[in-house]
Amino acid sequence: MLLALMLLFVILPLVEFSLLYRLGQAWGLVPTIALVLFTGVLGAALARWQGMLTLWRIRTELSAGRTPTDALLDGALILVAGAVLITPGILTDALGFALLVPVTRTLVKRWLRRGFAEKLHASQAGGVFRVVRFGRQSKPPSPPLNTGQVIDVAVTEVRTRDASTKTGPNTEPRNGKS
Repeated sequence: MLLALMLLFVILPLVEFSLLYRLGQAWGLVPTIALVLFTGVLGAALARWQGMLTLWRIRTELSAGRTPTDALLDGALILVAGAVLITPGILTDALGFALLVPVTRTLVKRWLRRGFAEKLHASQAGGVFRVVRFGRQSKPPSPPLNTGQVIDVAVTEVRTRDASTKTGPNTEPRNGKS
């Protein structure tokens, strides 16, 4: 996990900076900055469009009484795509645009589902549902305690005034009873 975070926050920005530096040397400063701005604006527009389509799919699925799991995963990937597209860089823009293409997103969803299935295994063992998380089994839930004690409860309804009286914050009962 530490290695993945180091790759994400240290090595990736260094690679992105070196790619932008080389692109700046080859194309010049103004075209490189224009490219970064253009991909950011185009990516935000595409992410918004794909997000609206996904939101429409979620609403359609919900109104049909189905759980929109596929559309929700699409929405999460589009959110990730939008986040990496606003980050300046060549590799992050390529990743963001790839996640906005529905065919590529489908491949990523399959890969994620396979990874989730490997990490979260459910098994039926001894009549107790047991969930395996990240290679470790959680303890089965303990059965409810049965101490054999019975608690007898009696309910009595108590009315303080009869139904014909009308009371308010500063009113006296109509029939003169208090």
